[in-house]
Amino acid sequence: MPISKTQVTMPAGFVPKTNRRPWKLSVILFTCLVALPLSAREKNGIQYGAGVIINLPFPESEVEQVVQDVVQNGIIRGTKEYNKDEYISDAIEATSTNVFPERIDGGKIFYKVRLKALDPRNFKDSNDVGTLAVRYIVKAQGDKNTVLRIDARFVEDFRKSSHPSNGSVETAEYKDIHDHLDAIESLKAQTVEAEKEKQEQSARMEAPAANETAATPPPAFSSSVATTNPSGTSSSSTHVPAPTSIVMESAANVPSPDTGSVAPANTNKGDKDGAPAAETPAAETLEQRVHDLRRQVQRLVKAPGAPLQSAPFHTATTLQSLPAGTEVLIVVSTPYWFGVETHDGQHGWIMRDQLELVP
Repeated sequence: MPISKTQVTMPAGFVPKTNRRPWKLSVILFTCLVALPLSAREKNGIQYGAGVIINLPFPESEVEQVVQDVVQNGIIRGTKEYNKDEYISDAIEATSTNVFPERIDGGKIFYKVRLKALDPRNFKDSNDVGTLAVRYIVKAQGDKNTVLRIDARFVEDFRKSSHPSNGSVETAEYKDIHDHLDAIESLKAQTVEAEKEKQEQSARMEAPAANETAATPPPAFSSSVATTNPSGTSSSSTHVPAPTSIVMESAANVPSPDTGSVAPANTNKGDKDGAPAAETPAAETLEQRVHDLRRQVQRLVKAPGAPLQSAPFHTATTLQSLPAGTEVLIVVSTPYWFGVETHDGQHGWIMRDQLELVP
């Protein structure tokens, strides 16, 4: 007769293999990553070792870059060694670690490791010194989507026992990655909007010049006015109007009904000699507009230079170092950062206090 389950006693925390199952996240549309066995739920409902799996609507190359930035920031979020700390610092990037000895097929793997971590929080039954590691697996799903998996574990140095995370570390690390991706998406949208605005401003600046060109009078022309000599014979005389504004002079250059001659037009009522009034050249106005616009959207890098970073974070990757005096175009403005574009088309972020106005 088989033994009923009520007659069997098991050590606390023991999980029969028959109860183990792959963890699935309902929001995942598809994943081809290897499913790892999970520990059972604790009485308080906390699930350890589940990790995080997210299907991101970003290409693999962008997700890889952001994960690389997060791996190199030296911080493991979602845990702490002491109650006063907000995170664990002094973490390093690693190509492998004994904390995750199992092999994973497919995807690119990144590790962030903190050695000699003292009783880190949010790991099951951790109460010693050991190695804390976070693993990130990035795998493309088509051209526009990427599957990201994050797991965290703590292994004691002395007993070599492994302690899974309750999900706090994975969730906090994913939030950091999500914020980076949002910043990149915002920069893209702002770049498109800025380019559209530049085109609209260019069109508005060209419109007055086109209107002024259209208002320029045509070349001087000859007109014959018939007159009558005292002898009664007709003769023709040629009159050439002054090449000034035709609209202003059209009413004045009307032949007199008595003499048939054309009265000269006075283009400036305040000038007794009829000399045309001086006007501001259109080129000066256009040049001033360009200068004003340039001061609004361009900045210079202050001495001794500044790093062009991949995201508006101090720990973000430096794309290139810009020397002092480098001109950049402002694309995005935040309280502490400018999203900029260099002359060679490179986009990135620079702190506001590292830039100055164009003279």
